[in-house]
Amino acid sequence: MLRGLVLQLSLALLLAGAGGCTFLQDAATRMPGPRLYEKGAVLINGIRIFEQRIGFRKTNNFLNLEKETESYPFCGTTSRRHLPYSYEDPAILWIDAPTEEECRALADADADVYFGQTEALGESGTPVTVAMLSGSLVRFIYLVFHEDCHDQFDLPFGIEEALCNVIAYHAMEAYAGEQDRFNVIERIGLRRYAAREPERTRQARAFYEQLERLYAREDLSPDAILEARGRIFARAESALAWERGSLNNVGIANDMTYSRHFPFLEGVFLAFDRDLARTVAFFRQVDENKPSRASVMKNHGLKSDGSVEFIRAYEAAVLALMEKALAAAARR
Repeated sequence: MLRGLVLQLSLALLLAGAGGCTFLQDAATRMPGPRLYEKGAVLINGIRIFEQRIGFRKTNNFLNLEKETESYPFCGTTSRRHLPYSYEDPAILWIDAPTEEECRALADADADVYFGQTEALGESGTPVTVAMLSGSLVRFIYLVFHEDCHDQFDLPFGIEEALCNVIAYHAMEAYAGEQDRFNVIERIGLRRYAAREPERTRQARAFYEQLERLYAREDLSPDAILEARGRIFARAESALAWERGSLNNVGIANDMTYSRHFPFLEGVFLAFDRDLARTVAFFRQVDENKPSRASVMKNHGLKSDGSVEFIRAYEAAVLALMEKALAAAARR
């Protein structure tokens, strides 16, 4: 037992020291997840106790194991010559295709195609999947916080995705401080993940904005824009750890859904002195007082709530309400 403690402390010193620090900290974030559902259920129970302390309501997520479904495939396609606003943008066609081969076969020959697998689905009583159990510990804990967060709010997805990442990352950091739940290496992994992902979010936002400016240029031919976007994607793949040649307009629009409003929403958390319970309560109040979809359509003369114009307008209306509520809270 003493030998194990000495080894653990030695690893902690290595992780905290200079020279190889990043490599070892990244290794900590790749520590294996629970593997067995019984171990996962124990982890989930501990997370749920923490969630209740910060004001989360109970959810129906992760109550059982889905043995038949390893993960959930997704397939999105869009024109290479148009940069979508977010994953909700109707310019992206989401296709029911279980394999990448089928996904590509159903897409236009000249289209961008984005195929992948997700371990869980929010707001659907999502079960624990084999992919969750076989992934990393930090990813498992992130998924529970993030998906449970979705059950707390009914905000525009472009806001709620970013908000649930803000809450998940900072909840992971706080939860890692509960000494009785994790060993020192696991705590380092959780904190490393919680610090690294917000930075990745800011980078994704910056690369999307570069592409946005590129696609807005009228002095370049369509082919020149595609050539320039290839260079931006190459830099983004390196910075964001995407496989070479895999990033495209669907992938970056998906990332931007989680990134666009992240800085503002994290700023709200910081304005409440990094208090997760106050942050959750604030956004719940905003949710309860947000404008209806119908009122946003009426105010902007829109006929459909599925258009990208509506998506932008709805997000802007809710953000304006947040700014007003935050200013009122600051005066109290």
